Amino acid sequence: MKGSRSWLTYAILTTVFWGLWGAFSSTPEKAGFPGTLIYVAWALSMLIPAIVAFYRLNWKLEYNIKAIVLGCVIGLTGAGGQLALLTRALTEGPAHLIFPIISLSPIITIILSFLFLKEKVDNRGLWGISLAIVALPLLSLSPPSGSGSGLMWLFYALIIMAAWGFQAFVMKFANESMRAESIFIYMTITGLLLVPIPLLMTDFSAVINTGFSGMYLAFLIQLLNSLGALFIVYAFRYGKAVIVSPLTNAVAPVITIILSLILYQTMPSMFVGIGMLLAVISTFLLSKE
Repeated sequence: MKGSRSWLTYAILTTVFWGLWGAFSSTPEKAGFPGTLIYVAWALSMLIPAIVAFYRLNWKLEYNIKAIVLGCVIGLTGAGGQLALLTRALTEGPAHLIFPIISLSPIITIILSFLFLKEKVDNRGLWGISLAIVALPLLSLSPPSGSGSGLMWLFYALIIMAAWGFQAFVMKFANESMRAESIFIYMTITGLLLVPIPLLMTDFSAVINTGFSGMYLAFLIQLLNSLGALFIVYAFRYGKAVIVSPLTNAVAPVITIILSLILYQTMPSMFVGIGMLLAVISTFLLSKE
């Protein structure tokens, strides 16, 4: 799929899959499947779209030094952030403070893309980006559910925010010299290489739900995440990072919130409602860029 507007199609696909993933992501853990093994399920789920990507490459992965370095940087920052979130951040502190901080990762992407990729947008695009950045922490706010202990959660949240913001920037940069499919395959490889870490962190003496509501459902839900990750690589290939990053990060939570409202009859707070409105306006402005 190519063309001047193909980035928007891929961005929309990303938000749909990530929105669905967000609505159901906590279900397996509530059913007794630990976060450490959810990471493993995510890493394994990456294999399915990776096989599709490998097929599109005619089974020939780019393996020059530049491709390997860029691919591993993208993969390790993404998978490392995912691992830190599932196994450390959310066990150390409150989700209602962690997610608004992490959601600001597009700021890192935007700054780096302005400085090093020389990406530019018109005034309408600037308004769209600004509204998306304001909407992101609002959309991530949730009622307090325990304060955690200490401030290590803040350290992890800031590291994850920086890692994911930098990952998106490098993803756009890498797309100028290598195929999107190769980027995703390296993301899959690095994600799998980190699997021993959460396995060592898992308490296998505890009761673990290995039934459909635990292990198998975790895999299916994480597959939504993985498909979204594949599509965002294509979105960065054809679109500007300063637009793709805030757009996808702002719209996906809106889909999650709407689905949660329908499925769980959970009414959003006033702040979340404002965030949703700003995200919708931002989407309209950025889609015209």
